[in-house]
Amino acid sequence: MQYVLAIDQGTSGTKALVFDPSGQVHARGFVAVPCAHPRTGFVEQDPDLIYESVLRAVAICLGEFKGERKDIAGVGISNQRETVVLWDAEGRPIVPAVSWQCQRSLAICDRLKREGKAPIIAEKTGLLIDPYFSGTKLIWLNENDERVHSEIKAGTAHFGTVDSWLLYRLTRGTAYRTDYTNASRTMLFNLAELEWDRDLFADFGLQGLQLPELRPSASGFGASDFDGIFDRPVPIVSMIGDSHAAAVGEGCLSPGVAKATMGTGSSIMMNVGSTPLAATDGLVSTLCFATEERVDFALEGIVISAGSTPSFLKEKLRIIKDFAEAEQAFTEYDNGGVFLIPAFSGIGCPHWKYPGGAQIVGLNFSTSWQNVVRAAYESIAYQIKDVISVMEGAANVPLRELFLDGGLVQRPFLLQYLADTLNRPVSTLMLSEISAAGAAALAALKLGSISSLDTYRETRVVSRRVEPGSGVEAAAKNHEQWLQWIGRL
Repeated sequence: MQYVLAIDQGTSGTKALVFDPSGQVHARGFVAVPCAHPRTGFVEQDPDLIYESVLRAVAICLGEFKGERKDIAGVGISNQRETVVLWDAEGRPIVPAVSWQCQRSLAICDRLKREGKAPIIAEKTGLLIDPYFSGTKLIWLNENDERVHSEIKAGTAHFGTVDSWLLYRLTRGTAYRTDYTNASRTMLFNLAELEWDRDLFADFGLQGLQLPELRPSASGFGASDFDGIFDRPVPIVSMIGDSHAAAVGEGCLSPGVAKATMGTGSSIMMNVGSTPLAATDGLVSTLCFATEERVDFALEGIVISAGSTPSFLKEKLRIIKDFAEAEQAFTEYDNGGVFLIPAFSGIGCPHWKYPGGAQIVGLNFSTSWQNVVRAAYESIAYQIKDVISVMEGAANVPLRELFLDGGLVQRPFLLQYLADTLNRPVSTLMLSEISAAGAAALAALKLGSISSLDTYRETRVVSRRVEPGSGVEAAAKNHEQWLQWIGRL
């Protein structure tokens, strides 16, 4: 039997899993990765720690694996997107990795908008001008960090998203590549031509930057022995951004099928077929996934703060001690007229507002901590509803099916409220590591272990399907009030 080692490098940590061709998991490993917040709005990670977490997670996973390591035929990698890594000619990080969550380039974004660049950027890249995407982070680093500026000017600065950085390190610098999905999140990739847009690099003053070679998500990217963990180099045969990998893992292989990854933030992505659609209504146009035979595009809506909102109440405000307490608060209380606007780093699609911080509104003397907790979880459902509403209109395709993944699917009370808010069913799969599963499916396809992605989709097991319930009317009224508060930002 041919196995696939899947690596899912996320914001909070790295997972490693061994899959067989039927999608069953045979071993797991996990290692946490810290984030640093050196200044307000700045979010960074250590690129070396990211790489080391991969090696440690793989070692843990293979230590649990009962099969033969020689039967692991290939590796698939999914990764946090938009995060910027820069390294020099010797493969050493020039500066800390700038996280996708980082807001340091807000002023850069404002400048680009004033210069009238939004239409051409949307036309070429499918993206909005926003700190979320890699391009403005690169401009900020080039203009504000002398180390970066000098390396770019000398032509020795290597740019990559996390996938490229891991591949470069894993192959000791012999492979410098990325896939189309990760490139499509940089604001530097021409969506129609599937190439780096050299005009944008020149316009942004980044023409000296070294760039990874572009390939479909299921391709031969290189080979690695993982610093001696394997006794031979194992081919790396898929790389894909984590939300795109989740779309594959959820089976979003045809128009109208969507997924919502509910983690720290949330990515709602709907397959729109073989032709990219124009970015509109706060949505972005992006790659869904790519093989050597097909390229599927998607519309995506970004929710910046999802799971990070209740975590903030627990870890920073200490309103709750654990999430079991939060579940009790949600199920036994309504919101009491309280709404939490989770604009910690701004409000994403379709509103895209940066009001200068999160807000708790509607407080009065009868407000309880339970009302605030309920409002925090409700904000996740409202943001997903806002995205789905504009997505259906922009694609002119009704949502046929919504699959959910991410840590928040463990909250059944939230799934019910989301179904009520959307007034349509939502489903989760038995397997929780959906991004890793998507990367593994693409790797298995490249290796020939499965004949098509449809073959993988047929192996999925739905663990829960939640229908709208008695709370539909109340959820609709609450959502109307939510939109009124958002309108006041």
